[in-house]
Amino acid sequence: MKVTNVSVRKLENQESKCKAVATVVLEDCLAIHNIRIIEGKDKLFISMPSKKVEDKYYDYIHPTVNSLRQELERAILEEYNK
Repeated sequence: MKVTNVSVRKLENQESKCKAVATVVLEDCLAIHNIRIIEGKDKLFISMPSKKVEDKYYDYIHPTVNSLRQELERAILEEYNK
């Protein structure tokens, strides 16, 4: 699937590890909201939308192939760094 649109909203609290929230549109027909941009030890990475159940978080949407995850991360971080 091709990423056709990305929007990023940077967060005010720069003390948090979560630096921004993104929305992506795939092939002009599917929008995914609330993808978080997280500051890791060595680099930024994305975290897919998730829901907390008891003490665990579960992604409720996620890529099933690594190539799509890499494309999402590339497109989102590129927009974040503009």
